[in-house]
Amino acid sequence: MSNEQLSNSPSQAIVDVLNERQRQIDKKGFSSAKDDLYEQNELVRAGASYVNHVVGRSWCFEEFPENYRNEDVSDFWPWPVTFWKPKSPREDLVRAAALLIAEIERIDRKEIANE
Repeated sequence: MSNEQLSNSPSQAIVDVLNERQRQIDKKGFSSAKDDLYEQNELVRAGASYVNHVVGRSWCFEEFPENYRNEDVSDFWPWPVTFWKPKSPREDLVRAAALLIAEIERIDRKEIANE
């Protein structure tokens, strides 16, 4: 990342990740209180599942997007299969990053509560 990028407004990628995190809260109801109930790495496992999907299947997206979207759920996906909804490599990376932010925030809240 160049110094110019650091001094200007956030990149579109960062904006998209923050918007996705807000969507998860506002539209899906994944509040801090609900996130705090996850103590078995569910948020990390969900994020990793999307990243792993991109790593393993992004090659087919341009020609066969339905094949990409219909791939079986990862073994370490923490929730019911009905919640597994890959979209596109970029969208899935954005969702993964937002889930990881949720986990970092959960860890931070837990550390503050323990002080």
